[in-house]
Formats: sequence, C-alpha cells, structure tokens
Amino acid sequence: MKRLVTLFAITMAIIVSFDGMAQMSKKEAKEWKKRMKKTSPESFKNMIDENKSMKSQVSSLRSELDNVDDQLASKDDQINQYAAQAADLRDQLAKVNSKYASSSSGGNIDENVGVIFKVQIGAYKEIDLSEDNSSSFNSEKGDLNKYTIGVFKDYWEADTFKKYVREMGVKDAWIVSYRDGQRVDIKDVLEGKS
Repeated sequence: MKRLVTLFAITMAIIVSFDGMAQMSKKEAKEWKKRMKKTSPESFKNMIDENKSMKSQVSSLRSELDNVDDQLASKDDQINQYAAQAADLRDQLAKVNSKYASSSSGGNIDENVGVIFKVQIGAYKEIDLSEDNSSSFNSEKGDLNKYTIGVFKDYWEADTFKKYVREMGVKDAWIVSYRDGQRVDIKDVLEGKS
C-alpha cells in the first residue's frame, strides 16, 4: 500500500511539473490574467492558507495510512502464525491418533459392539468442523456438534491418550463412553451398570 501511495505521489509530481513546464496558449494566459485581476489580496491569502491546510491534511492522512498498513501487516503475520500452529496441531493429532489407534486392538475396533471409549475434544453449538475431511476425529451432530478422537476398548488407554491430548493444548479434553454404538454415561460403564 505504501508503494502504491508513493507511486501515485511521484506520478502526480511528474504530471504537475510537465503541466508547469508546458506553455499556456494565448487564450489561456488572457483568461488567467483576468482571474488574477479579479482576485483580491484577501482571497489570495485565503487560497494560500487553504493550500497549506490541505497539505497538512494530506501529510496527516499519509501518516494514518502508514499506521494502518503497519497494523495490517501485523495482523497478516498473526494470521500466518495461527495457521502454522493449526497445521502443526493437526499433524501432531494425526500422529497421536494413529499411534493410539494402532495400539488398541490394531485399530480395528468395531464401534457398534460392546463398550468403547473415546476422547472428546470439544462440543460446539455454532462451529462445524465436519467440513474438515480429516479422519483424525469423529463428529456427532445434535444440539451441539461433538468431536472425539481415538477409539479404545480399555479405559486406561483412553485416559493416557486424554492426558497426552491435554498436554498438546486441548485443556478440556475428556473421556466419553459408548455401548453398542450408543453414547452412555461413563459412570454407568465404569460401575458396570447395564
């Protein structure tokens, strides 16, 4: 943006200098002489003052534009940092998910038979991550969009995985349980209730 403003200013300076160097036709010269005669010293002073004021405003606006450009650059850098962090977390998640999925029954767990455990990483009302065609996590639609990762037959493996996910930065990760494909209260599963 700075370059564009600078280029515009240079272009205008060149145009003004060429216009100043160009000679006026006789007709134009007569017209400007008439205008000068009609101009009083007070109006001429007002024009000069107004010109100074306009130059001051232009300088102020250029300074403001420079500040906005700096802010935009800062925000762009911040967005790039967040995008890099998100990509890094996705990579970490994929590694962890593949590590733990393969350690629990070879990753071939039938989620519709028996009791299984998953680690829930979020439940959101307005955020829908199902467009992220990643196989790293599962989603459940309902009043809230719930997202889980990992599938475990053993509660303690799920607990270890949950702790690892929390260390990665998902501080509110927790374990959820399913019986024959249906979500059930984890207390019922751990207490052995049917």
